[in-house]
Amino acid sequence: MFRIVALQFVIATGFALLAWNLGGVNKAWSAAYGGAIAVIGSLVYAMLVARGAGDAKQAFRRHFRAEMIKIFITAALFIGALVLCSSAAWVWLILGFAAATLAYWVALLAV
Repeated sequence: MFRIVALQFVIATGFALLAWNLGGVNKAWSAAYGGAIAVIGSLVYAMLVARGAGDAKQAFRRHFRAEMIKIFITAALFIGALVLCSSAAWVWLILGFAAATLAYWVALLAV
């Protein structure tokens, strides 16, 4: 699970570098922040799920709880970006989030 988060981090970093080459520093930081939102949520999810579970019912509860916390953290970080980063290039922030999230789901399919 943590290898998937590491891959997601690499993709998010690469996308931020691409944004820097295409649009400059502001777009790069925006893309990096969007990617970081996805990576942080995935990392928290992985840490909560990695503890393991004794049976299927506990495993389901653990995954469900981890996903709800991941959604809450993602929403809180987007709200934080809205409040604290008024100069962010929002399209690039969302694209950075989308690229990192897509990398996460593609990596999960490959595992």
